[in-house]
Amino acid sequence: MPRKGEREHGAAEEDVAALGSNALSPLTDAEDLVQLDRDHPGFRDPAYRARRSEIARIALAYVPGTPIPQITYTTREQGVWQTVWEKLSPLHEKLACRGYLESCALLALDHRRIPQLSEVNATLAPRTGFQMLPVAGLIASRTFLGKMGQSIFLATQYIRHQSQPLYTPEPDVVHELVGHAASLCDPALARLNRLFGQAAERATDAEITWLERLYWYTVEFGLVEEKGGIRAFGAGLLSSFGELGRFETEASLRPFDPEEAAARPYDPTTYQAVLYVAPSFDALATQLEAWFTRRLAR
Repeated sequence: MPRKGEREHGAAEEDVAALGSNALSPLTDAEDLVQLDRDHPGFRDPAYRARRSEIARIALAYVPGTPIPQITYTTREQGVWQTVWEKLSPLHEKLACRGYLESCALLALDHRRIPQLSEVNATLAPRTGFQMLPVAGLIASRTFLGKMGQSIFLATQYIRHQSQPLYTPEPDVVHELVGHAASLCDPALARLNRLFGQAAERATDAEITWLERLYWYTVEFGLVEEKGGIRAFGAGLLSSFGELGRFETEASLRPFDPEEAAARPYDPTTYQAVLYVAPSFDALATQLEAWFTRRLAR
């Protein structure tokens, strides 16, 4: 299940955020709990690998219902967060949908300091009922989507490697907070996330693939018509400097069609060639609900 994020212009890959496999090695491998691909920016950085394993271990030890563990981020990690906001803020003002911008104002995410999940939840829970809970790494699509039906968003807490602050090959705390937290704070967008969770609860394994694609082209990379223009609402777009800066001129923009989107495979290793535009959030939710009712077996 892709949950895409940031790409720097010219980088080889984006925030793939695929949820289809477990990225964690056995717990007995204490020195390298998180396995990184050889092309990961932090693969040859033992300090980064150890830090990733440290944060993963904290998430694995978390017991739902107890206080969410706090991560003490380093000065270097805070610097990555600051760089991302410096690049993305001007693009958000120009290209983000109104609901996202209003939710950002409500959340008041600190652009100088990485917020804790518990801080974000203090605003999310009373507004839309959602809460973000820590997860150690990549998880199965059915689990990730299904939890959203319970108003739970499973979020990573580690941050990308400092050598490429505008790029990550998997979801990190930047993607989760900059992309998803503000979206979950908007009632219309929170509704979309819940719809996918409810659909996942009754979908077969084959149908989960359809849901993955629909989620990709809406919650992650969706566009909406607003006041005569086209604005981004997908978390992958809104947390991606590269994708957000190019969609108007380089992507093929099509009216949202759930049948077409569910049949279209996505490629998380390159910029998106096709993006879908919804006429409104209400219309999008209506289309998805009708499609889920008609196409899901159970």
